[in-house]
Amino acid sequence: MKVHRLEDIHFRDPYILALPSRKKYYLYGSIGQNVWNGPAIGFDVYESDDLEAWHGPIPCFRPPADFWSDHHYWAPEVYEWEGRYYMFASFKADGVPRVTGVLVADQPEGPFDLWSRSLTPPGWECLDGTLYVDDHGDPWMIFCKEWVQVEDGEMYAVRLTPDLKGTIGEPMLLFRASEATWSVGSGEQHSRYVTDGPFLYRMQNNELIMMWSTTGQDGYTLGLARSVSGKPQGPWKQDDSPLFSENGGHGMLFRTFEGRLFLTIHTPNDHPNERPVIIPIQEKDGQLMLVEASK
Repeated sequence: MKVHRLEDIHFRDPYILALPSRKKYYLYGSIGQNVWNGPAIGFDVYESDDLEAWHGPIPCFRPPADFWSDHHYWAPEVYEWEGRYYMFASFKADGVPRVTGVLVADQPEGPFDLWSRSLTPPGWECLDGTLYVDDHGDPWMIFCKEWVQVEDGEMYAVRLTPDLKGTIGEPMLLFRASEATWSVGSGEQHSRYVTDGPFLYRMQNNELIMMWSTTGQDGYTLGLARSVSGKPQGPWKQDDSPLFSENGGHGMLFRTFEGRLFLTIHTPNDHPNERPVIIPIQEKDGQLMLVEASK
């Protein structure tokens, strides 16, 4: 396999799975070259020992001939759950609303096969489902209902069945994108607000936060919301200032095998120049602070 630096990898929506059992990091993302147009390629993964040299790409998912979706394969996130690896990702087809579905594999590098066609409600245009396991060990999915359907993009939570194949109860509205004071609307009436890329993280002070992205004053922006109850159901309160505002976002947090905390996002949010970056994060007094960018 070829060895790449991050600046060589054309991914949007980067996600890193750190596996201590293998002492390897796995980088997944939306394949950049046809992320918007044309038949979808599938999903690739790169692996690394040190977060510097990335080996790949490894084709971890290629749609079979009878697969229902043929474009907009976005934002793959892979989790180890009960001995297998589950990929949450967005899929779409002509005339069919975008969904978050689940793929499964026995290895982090795949091959992944269909597990659940959709965990989002029929008729909803959705994307960017992320898994969160609560204090009782119950799985939840946080996902976005798109601005293309509701104008002011919405964030929802829904409880999942233990096998990650279905949902329990109705999705709960958490907030709308315009509730963040730093978010910027688009369109003639400035009423279109994007919700993208939720990711939940339990802080050292036990506060539950959500990173999510939308448009800010300087382009694509990553902000934080905090759960008042400490539960995924919320209610959620938006931070007054974003975490990253320089035309990058769709972030997630992970820890290295040495325990250091890092953020990964794609930036700039300008096609075809978007690339994954890894940024050290400091957590102090209930706040996350960027240390420096490593590109």
